Amino acid sequence: MKNKLINMKKLIVTPFLFCLPLFSTWTQAQESVDVLIHENGTERQESIELPQSMTYPLDSLFSDWQAKSYINPNKDCYTSTENPFFSDSVYIDRLSRIPAIMEMPYNDIVRKFIDRYTERQRSQVSFMLGACNFYMPIFEEALDAYGLPLELKYLPIIESALKPSARSRVGASGLWQFMLNTGKMYGLESNSLVDERYDPIKATWAAARYLKDLYDRYQDWNLVIAAYNCGPGTVNKAIRRADGKTDYWEIYNYLPKETRGYVPAFIAATYVMTYYCKHNICPMETSLPTATDTVQVSRNLHFKQLADICGISLEEIKSLNPQFKKDIIPGDTKPQTLRLPVSSIGAFIDNQDTIYVHRFDELFKNRKTVAVTETKTTKRATAGSGNLTYHRIRSGETLGGIAQRYGVTVKQLQNWNGMRNTKISAGKQLKIYK
Repeated sequence: MKNKLINMKKLIVTPFLFCLPLFSTWTQAQESVDVLIHENGTERQESIELPQSMTYPLDSLFSDWQAKSYINPNKDCYTSTENPFFSDSVYIDRLSRIPAIMEMPYNDIVRKFIDRYTERQRSQVSFMLGACNFYMPIFEEALDAYGLPLELKYLPIIESALKPSARSRVGASGLWQFMLNTGKMYGLESNSLVDERYDPIKATWAAARYLKDLYDRYQDWNLVIAAYNCGPGTVNKAIRRADGKTDYWEIYNYLPKETRGYVPAFIAATYVMTYYCKHNICPMETSLPTATDTVQVSRNLHFKQLADICGISLEEIKSLNPQFKKDIIPGDTKPQTLRLPVSSIGAFIDNQDTIYVHRFDELFKNRKTVAVTETKTTKRATAGSGNLTYHRIRSGETLGGIAQRYGVTVKQLQNWNGMRNTKISAGKQLKIYK
């Protein structure tokens, strides 16, 4: 362990932060840490991109209904603006005392991420400590069921900052930031109406299965976390470029910039969620959400039908059922699970028939069948249609004379042959249906 620590200390971070331009209107600036790497007697400078979750402002984290409704600054606990200074030896000792299976090594890069959380992002850490009351029981249950290290419960802090509606610049979505194809591989349905990547429970169990599969492949948790971020293919390429070495810190330089900061950020998040009190950070107060239960829906149902008849706000229904993208539950396709407050379950069961027909024609406008109305033009165009005959136009013939000869109308001849007028030329052929 001592030799590894000395080896990792070759990666030295200079204390300089800068911002890149905004990627889009909804995301914050992608920030980076400027890194000075000493290796084999040489040094070079590069930038490590911060995980996008570390760039969310506090108001973005509070944008979800559940956060707005149940998380509040703790009146009895004040988060000081002062962050105490601690030496490297203190951080090394504290990390070593965390009851974890996963390796929690320390170096200057990890220190920079700890400083980021405990200095610039103190309010975000306070928020996430409060949000833990919602999600940690869900995470721990799934991780324990698959025999995985419980410290992996802090992975969504890096992925999404515990923001259930989070979506990355490349389309990764939900608390666990599943890409579309990876989510489908692990049983998360995604279509125009449903995206189960946003379902905290289903996505958590899918993430546990994915993490187990990655560990079966790599047998190293740091590589597992790296692969979760950038994909197994990218990690495999880094291993090949590092001559087959399978230590994260030895393949570090061969990984993408955003992944180089991912493992240090995870270690820092685990540290700060354990030792936040040492840094004068106080968790926001979380009131207990209303107890919920589920019912099966086997017919198409709109959230507005529920809100009107059961007296639940649209925001609450959306918060409890984030997997439904357009406020529509497509029960006709297959039975879907609807989560409601326990107090509303009885009202739903007793009034199902009323709920399903309420405003149905207004809210579901997609037609199952459409009749095509015939016009006079289409009737004339199709009248007399049958076997195809060709007539070669002779000199002196008129379109009216040809129509009379074959018992059709001039308009039909024009429609069949794409003609704009009655002018014809000798030698050309006309299509005639009889």
